Amino acid sequence: MDCLKLKDVLDQLYRSYNFSERVLHDPIEFPHRYSNRDDIEIAGFIASAFAYGKVTLFKPVIEKILGLMGDHPGDFTANFDITREAYLFEGIKYRFNDTGDIVSLIHVLSLILKEHGSIEGCFLGYYHSGGISSAINGFVDSAMHIYNTPGNGGRGIYNTMTHRGFKHFLPSPSGGSPCKRINLFLRWMVRDRDIDFGVWQGIKKNHLVIPLDTHIARISRCLELTSRKSRDWKMAEEITESLKKLDPDDPLKYDFALCHQGIMGVCREGACGKDHSSCPILHGRPAGNG
Repeated sequence: MDCLKLKDVLDQLYRSYNFSERVLHDPIEFPHRYSNRDDIEIAGFIASAFAYGKVTLFKPVIEKILGLMGDHPGDFTANFDITREAYLFEGIKYRFNDTGDIVSLIHVLSLILKEHGSIEGCFLGYYHSGGISSAINGFVDSAMHIYNTPGNGGRGIYNTMTHRGFKHFLPSPSGGSPCKRINLFLRWMVRDRDIDFGVWQGIKKNHLVIPLDTHIARISRCLELTSRKSRDWKMAEEITESLKKLDPDDPLKYDFALCHQGIMGVCREGACGKDHSSCPILHGRPAGNG
């Protein structure tokens, strides 16, 4: 496929993207309610952790959790006392995650803040040794170590219904997961353009990996950004490397255009012909903005 043609089309979609509309229909709405860096970081992590399934179902759960944390979720998490405050979250559940998972997540984040000063500090401890995959693996390993330590993590203090629920918050590249929600959180924190915050300074924008879901995978296969079939970490990396050819400094700016086009169902895999002669994206018939 003509790389310059694809770049021109995706750049046009990016420039015309309705970012203000995106905020209203995206979990990034929640960290956008705060101006303090620590509040943005914690609200962002919690919002991204629950960003699976239908938006109309997970948004009320995030709303309730953050509401219970008050005006400053950063301070609430830093000072969280699981023995005294766990009861606040009784009865809150969402799909794979029960009350114990939620309480354990806040508790583990609290201990990470005490040890590293911030979530960013924990990521940075592993980032310089091996890039973003190393940073995610290290963060996940640290969180799981805290969780599994008797008398320290959620297992020893708050009995969860299933430990698999807590692990669902923390997929890792080493396990082959595309890590969509963690990569989404990292995009929010690192990119300093559009609707993203740029409150983290230690990770480079072009080291981020695209938040890969079924829609991005489908549209990326159609546009030959990846040749892989399995929606895994390697596919996410391959798509990102392809996007770096279009913008070496900020490849994830194309996340917005690709996600929207994928969700709208345009450029269906196999429907555009081998030469993409009928591709609605490459031939000026993309879906509307939003």
